[in-house]
Amino acid sequence: MLVDFLGGLFSSDMGMDLGTANCLIYVKDKGVVLREPSVVAVDRETGEIRAVGSTAKQMLGRTPANIIAVRPLRNGVIADFEVTQEMIKYFIRRVHSRKSLLRPRLVIGIPSDITGVEKRAVEDAARQAGARDVYLIEEPMASAMGADLPITEPHASMIVDIGGGTTEVAVIALGGMVVTKSIDVAGDELTDCIVQYFRKRYNLVVGETTAEDVKINIGSVYPLKEEKTMEVKGRDQTQGLPRTLTVTSEEIRQALMEPVRLIIDVIKSTLEETPPELAADLVDRGLVVAGGGSLLRGITDLIYKEIDIPVHRAADPLSCVVLGTGKFLEELTSKGSTLLHKRK
Repeated sequence: MLVDFLGGLFSSDMGMDLGTANCLIYVKDKGVVLREPSVVAVDRETGEIRAVGSTAKQMLGRTPANIIAVRPLRNGVIADFEVTQEMIKYFIRRVHSRKSLLRPRLVIGIPSDITGVEKRAVEDAARQAGARDVYLIEEPMASAMGADLPITEPHASMIVDIGGGTTEVAVIALGGMVVTKSIDVAGDELTDCIVQYFRKRYNLVVGETTAEDVKINIGSVYPLKEEKTMEVKGRDQTQGLPRTLTVTSEEIRQALMEPVRLIIDVIKSTLEETPPELAADLVDRGLVVAGGGSLLRGITDLIYKEIDIPVHRAADPLSCVVLGTGKFLEELTSKGSTLLHKRK
């Protein structure tokens, strides 16, 4: 107990949203101090890490033959252990005060449906990257806390977190998740649908970065008051030459609808399994959407149209999970909390 107490005093305890698309870090008493893409550039021949985060993301689709830019996490879980470990180590070193006497305690948000083996991989990567103690919290709970939902009340709160690799849906009451569901359909799947749309519709090959720019700039899932257009550059699949075309937001909306329908289906499925009394609470309270996918134009309008209950976007949707891990950092003295799972 004395070691834990002193560790809390002299180390920079952290909360981490180890996301498929982005990694965010919260430091106790400082707030969110890091927000970087979960991308690592690796030398194919030597295995040396060349760049991490924003610098590495700029290399996606642009690297020479001997360097590859990779996303070491897929669908919210570790796909490449060694690269993930190096990425976590790099981020911890960036934010951890060198004046601290002890290594930091680390709270990490994880998908609600990952396996015990996958949990152990996250814990091991964090420990080997320099964490003293590792705590795991399920992302829907962390997101709900970060969105300031009253999760300890007997009334229902519902969170829909549309991240990079997974969409997490949960109904929460009395501090626990009553119903929770997760699907591997989220921001990355939306981006990939845009890539495939250009390939099939226009015979145009575009990169992931270009498709993401299209999604952000003109992507929508509900009719806009004023539809948008955008020039897109890529390579003609037939001729092999560079080519530019102009696309509309209506076209991109068509490309995005299939994965968005899957997200709406899992929301409906969660509501169908919610006990009647809690479902009644949601008629007035509605649900909250968070994560990068919640910023897609028209997503709240479309969900409301499909389920007919109020839909609200979190005040800071991109930071909900990491803010939730930060709130748990403040409660680490409550060792009996059922919301934290510490590996002994």
